[in-house]
Amino acid sequence: MAKLSVKDLDVKNKKVFTRVDFNVPLGQNLTITDDTRIKAALPTITYILDNGGIPILASHLGRPKGKVDPNLSLAPVAKRLGELLNRTVIFASDCVGDEVKKIADGLKPGDVLLLENTRFHPEEKENDPHFSKELASLAELYVNDAFGTAHRAHASVVGVAEYFKEPACGFLMEKEIAYLEDALKKPKRPLLAIIGGAKVSTKVGVIRNLLTSVDNLIIGGGMCFTFFKVKGYGIGKSLCEDDFLDEARALISEPKIYLPTDIIVAPTAQHGQPMTAVNADAIPDNQVGVDIGEKTRNEIAELIAQAKTIVWNGPMGIFEIDDFSKGTYSVAKAVAAATSAGAISIVGGGDTIAALRKFNLLDKVSHASTGGGASLEYLEGKELPGVKILKDK
Repeated sequence: MAKLSVKDLDVKNKKVFTRVDFNVPLGQNLTITDDTRIKAALPTITYILDNGGIPILASHLGRPKGKVDPNLSLAPVAKRLGELLNRTVIFASDCVGDEVKKIADGLKPGDVLLLENTRFHPEEKENDPHFSKELASLAELYVNDAFGTAHRAHASVVGVAEYFKEPACGFLMEKEIAYLEDALKKPKRPLLAIIGGAKVSTKVGVIRNLLTSVDNLIIGGGMCFTFFKVKGYGIGKSLCEDDFLDEARALISEPKIYLPTDIIVAPTAQHGQPMTAVNADAIPDNQVGVDIGEKTRNEIAELIAQAKTIVWNGPMGIFEIDDFSKGTYSVAKAVAAATSAGAISIVGGGDTIAALRKFNLLDKVSHASTGGGASLEYLEGKELPGVKILKDK
C-alpha cells in the first residue's frame, strides 16, 4: 500500500503544508518534558528545507476543546524546534486568519512557520470544509507526517488534503505504514503478538484481527484477569471488565493464545506492599494481581526468542511502580535480545514506549510507533482516514 512520498514531490520554492504530531508532554512552566515527537518530524522538515521548500507546520496539542488555552500553546514547541533545526522558527499566533495568511505569503525558502494549535478551533475536530480550505490556502503542497493522528478525520489531517492534487506522506508516516503493513501482510515467521495493558475493551478488536495472522499471541497486563474469570479462576481484587466476559469467552478457546501461568499479587497496588507469587488459578480473595510471575516471564521469553517478527502493545503489569515492573522489564529485555539476533520488533502504545524508555531499551527495538491509537486501529484492521486520503503511488 505504497503512498506518494514527500520525495515524489517537487518542493522547490513551494510552501508545503506539513501536518506533524507535536502533541508533546508539558511540565512546569510549560517546559517540554519529552521532545521525541519533535525529533521524529525532523527528517521530513529538513528534507523540505534542503530541497528549497518552505514548511508550514500544523499540529494539535492536548485537548483544548475548541477554545484558546494559553497552557496548550505550541509556542514552547517553536522554541525547541528552532534549537533542533539551528534556525529561527516563525510562530503564528493562530492557524487561520488574515494575519496568518500575510505571514505565509511573505515566506521565502529557508523559512519555517509553525502555526498555533489547530484544536483551538472547534472546526478542526468537526473536519469543517471552510476551515480546511482556509488551512489549504496557505500552501501549494500537502504532506502528512503525523501518524499519531491518522485515525482522526480532522480538518488538518483529512479535510485539508482534499484541496491538493497530490497529498503525500512524510518519512515518519511512510516508515510507520511500512512496518505495520509488513508485520500484518508479509511477516517473517513465526509472528508473535504481545498484547498487554489494563483493559480488554480497548484491545479486543486488535486481538481478534491479529489472530487471523499471528502464530502466537500473548495476553498480559490487567486484561488477563477478565480471561481468568471466564476460565472460572478466582481473581481476588484484580481488575476485571465484566461487560467483556462474552468477548473473552469467544477468544479463549483459540489455541494461539497464551495466558500467564503465574501472577504476582499484593494486598494493594501500591509501592512497598508484601508480594507473593501464586498460580494463575490460585489468586487469594484479598489480593490484587500486579504483575506476571517468574514462570510466565521465562515462558514468554522463550516464545520471544523463537519469533522472527514481534508486535508488542501494552505492559505486563503496573510497571510505573518499580516493585511491579519485573514482568514488563523481562519482556522488554527479551524483545531487545531477539531484535539484536535479527528479529523485527514493532512496539506501540504510550505505556509500552514509556516502559522501554524507563528501562533504556527504546533504541533496541526495530520500530517504536509514535501513534498509540493509530497503531492499535491499524492492527485492528481498520482503515485510517489520514492514510486513506493520501495519494497512492
